[in-house]
Amino acid sequence: MQSQNGDVAENSSNDGSYHYRMFNFFNRKFKIREPEPPLDVKMAFMHFSQDGLHMKPSEFRRFMVEHQGETGCTLSRAEEIVNNIISSRHHITRFTRNGLNLDDFFHFLLFDDDINGPIKLEVHNDMTAPLSNYFIYTGHNSYLTGNQLSSDCSEVPIAKALQRGVRVIELDIWPNSTREDINVLHGRTLTTPVSLINCLKSIRDNAFVSSPYPVIITLEDHLTPDLQAKAAEMITQIFGKMLYFPESNKLAEFPSPESLKQRIIISTKPPKEYLEKDHVSASTKLRDASFDDASTNNLDDFEISDPKSGSGLRVAPEYKHLITIHAGKPKGTLKDGLKVAADKVRRLSLSEQELEKAALSHGTDVVRFTQKNILRIYPKGTRVNSSNYKPLIGWMHGAQMIAFNMQGYGKSLWLMHGMFRANGGCGYVKKPDFLTKEDPSGQLFDPKRPLPVKTTLKVRVYMGDGWRLDFSHTHFDSYSPPDFYTKLYLVGVPNDDSKKKTKVILDNWCPVWNEEFTFPLTVPELALLRIEVREHDISDADDFGGQTCLPVPELRRGIRSVPLHNKKGEKLKSVRLLMGFEFL
Repeated sequence: MQSQNGDVAENSSNDGSYHYRMFNFFNRKFKIREPEPPLDVKMAFMHFSQDGLHMKPSEFRRFMVEHQGETGCTLSRAEEIVNNIISSRHHITRFTRNGLNLDDFFHFLLFDDDINGPIKLEVHNDMTAPLSNYFIYTGHNSYLTGNQLSSDCSEVPIAKALQRGVRVIELDIWPNSTREDINVLHGRTLTTPVSLINCLKSIRDNAFVSSPYPVIITLEDHLTPDLQAKAAEMITQIFGKMLYFPESNKLAEFPSPESLKQRIIISTKPPKEYLEKDHVSASTKLRDASFDDASTNNLDDFEISDPKSGSGLRVAPEYKHLITIHAGKPKGTLKDGLKVAADKVRRLSLSEQELEKAALSHGTDVVRFTQKNILRIYPKGTRVNSSNYKPLIGWMHGAQMIAFNMQGYGKSLWLMHGMFRANGGCGYVKKPDFLTKEDPSGQLFDPKRPLPVKTTLKVRVYMGDGWRLDFSHTHFDSYSPPDFYTKLYLVGVPNDDSKKKTKVILDNWCPVWNEEFTFPLTVPELALLRIEVREHDISDADDFGGQTCLPVPELRRGIRSVPLHNKKGEKLKSVRLLMGFEFL
């Protein structure tokens, strides 16, 4: 195959090697090395197989229970797995084999990330607590295809987000040019609009493709009362019985994700265009907002004044009736705004900068607020390229909705993907108990308070494989096979953050590192393990070779197959690492 500089890499299937032509002058030949079982895999096979040659289903079950911690693995399940491995690899039935040989066993450990993946694939959290007890997979400006200023608006990214497991979709709704219909667009920018009805239909058609748990639509509302009534009619007609709204205007406690399965709920605030300060009572005056998010202009009081008559004008009643999660803004100081009401719950929105300030001066007040109410954090207005911010500061303080630009690929979004791989990828992750209640001494969790080490995560990076199948032979290096290394990042509360790096393995498509690292953790419940493979380059920036991010509380001990993803978070077809996890 032709590289950019005219050199050619050829795969010679006859002698099991790659040939790289350098400078059109001479060839370099590199033998293709098939992956071999690491010593720990060989030792486990020898330990659990009685004859050291074959692992019978009963012995495989003992391995799964004792070594991998799969205490629920039954003998019948072990027999099923063993038979499937033998059938797929040898095309023969169980009656002609005694069990798995070492290569079968190794193949299962390295390549079967469905059964032997690093985390559980099913929902296992208690889903009967109020919505405020969960981190919720949240999108920001969910209709944008690219940047915040000039990209197209479309229903397509909404569908993609929902298919990925996102549970909160944000729509900015505005009158169209004739003021007779409703568009979705990023206001006061050059983004091209999409009709509200198309967005609602996209939500309806994709809401429960990946998860049965509720979808929340946060509306940034810029409509007149007449258009609000029209929006209410659209919402009611399109969603029908899927739509949930409470009988009471005020909720004393949010319902649970379990009770809202297959339901869609609305969260919004009054439109700021019709709340000009000259026509609003002093108690409901609005702050100026940057163009990026008007949700700082939230109000608890839905009554506004008619600028023509001076009489009270309310938000369209049929529209107001559909709102389950009412948005609010801090009245007075931030500390006042974070006070918890005894008789009602609400949603508060803060920018990432406002959260940072609140965390410094009112950290425990934020935690207390999020025990009962919902806190939404959104990107600052200068992120016009749709980049994202660090989500951990919000999660550490119990914020349920960390609103992210799902098209803003990068390390922050990888962390978001990692968090919501937890709990079967259903889009709701139950917060740890210390964020939902006081401790026995009556204290609230304070992320700034130093804590003792609670556990230590031991990670072994054995090897990797699959790049030769997913990438061209000259993708990483025109003259030779790649030089891979792995970087590990522990991301959590500040005292737990750390990073490690393996050595570089030269000229090998199947690198074997066999290195071990330890990560002391004070708050393992909020920790994420971000893994990134890179290819070392002497003369240029190191090439990207795959990444993933895993929620530490969900890591399964033992030897595990860890699939890697591309920069967009899409799973690579063949690339994976063989890793070991253990808590000390």
